[in-house]
Amino acid sequence: MTHLFHRQTSADMPVAVSGHGPYIVDAAGKHYLDACGGAAVSCLGHDHAAVKEAIKQQLDHIAWAHSGFFSSPPAEELGRLLANLAPGDINHVYLLSGGSEAVEAALKLARQFHLERGATEKSEIIARRQSYHGNTLGALAAGGNIPRKQPFLPLMSANMHHIGPCYYWRWAEAGESEFDYGQRMANELADKIQELGPENVAAFIAEPVVGATLGAVPAVDGYFARIREICDQNDVLLILDEVMCGMGRTGYLFASEYDRITPDIVCIAKGLGAGYQPIGAMLCHQRIYAAIEQGSGFFQHGHTYLAHAAAAAGALAVMTEISSPAMLAQVHDTGQSLFNRLQESFGQHPFIGDIRGRGLFWGLEFVADRETKAAFDPNHKLAKKLKQIAFDRGLMIYPMSGTVDGIEGDHVLLAPPYIFDDSHLDELIDKLQLTVDDAVAQL
Repeated sequence: MTHLFHRQTSADMPVAVSGHGPYIVDAAGKHYLDACGGAAVSCLGHDHAAVKEAIKQQLDHIAWAHSGFFSSPPAEELGRLLANLAPGDINHVYLLSGGSEAVEAALKLARQFHLERGATEKSEIIARRQSYHGNTLGALAAGGNIPRKQPFLPLMSANMHHIGPCYYWRWAEAGESEFDYGQRMANELADKIQELGPENVAAFIAEPVVGATLGAVPAVDGYFARIREICDQNDVLLILDEVMCGMGRTGYLFASEYDRITPDIVCIAKGLGAGYQPIGAMLCHQRIYAAIEQGSGFFQHGHTYLAHAAAAAGALAVMTEISSPAMLAQVHDTGQSLFNRLQESFGQHPFIGDIRGRGLFWGLEFVADRETKAAFDPNHKLAKKLKQIAFDRGLMIYPMSGTVDGIEGDHVLLAPPYIFDDSHLDELIDKLQLTVDDAVAQL
């Protein structure tokens, strides 16, 4: 009997006891190829020597000191590095313990920024349907993942509003170009701002590549350029949630680099610490920091483990690895190889309608009918079947249901470590083919 409160009370979880490269080994000695990084976290695999050594060395000095009293050398250095690497004038870094905390901090900073400037009515937040921004109440309210939100709606702010996602393959009109579709969807933001009143809207938050809820769906070219323009025209802050898609996952250190825009606030986590220590960060533009600095001088927010020294030391070692041009080029190249193999193996599969993504971040969407794009009956629990069958075969993938509208639709998310080589790709494709065959046979 376990006394741990697991996510599913009926779960009989294998116990992970070690890891090497992209593999996790359980107590029975079984090896699992981690093709999803857990949840796009383990970008450097499970036994990176330099990262482990950096954490050990920091523990020999001091593990943690409360940020209300002290800073620490690794936290300061990590802040400098992230500020130097971030796009544009994003040059201040708030270190937290994970992605949900980073999003909460971003939402609260957006509100306080407007208060510091005297724009006291700006309190409405706009996000997108079929998004996911975290599990704390503010982040959950901002997200558009219906099943996760539903039980807690009475606890959520009414100041959260949603527009449609940029999901060309499924929702474009007949004959509509990618660019025209993207402009139409971006203009939903302008319409929503006008509906709420520009004087009332504080921020718009979006994932550059939508992760768990949609399955690695990137926006079409031109979409975020128009979003940036709309935000500027209406004095609305642009928050980009790169918790899952950032830190090299798309082949760019910051996912917004692909879209050639600079957000006002960006949230990162997952790949920042690569799973070696819990860490996340909220980065903001100089003008936002200046508003606080020249106003109250105090950000009305905080957590006990802000800027944790050992976590910062680990993240600093991770960033040294993943920010190198060679590593980012490797993500591009390995990602292209993975996409090619996915297309070869599943591009004409009768029950896979779309393969999309960027870098080492790919999604396969399952359909009952390729022509109509109709989803499978949710009662089939296809995503759950795929996860269990793959796991039994020693393959970790990240399937989700509710792809279309929160209820219907299934996809598999792949986010392997950046250290994957050709042999790992071969193993992934071989086991995924067997998994899909077995799951479809059970329908």
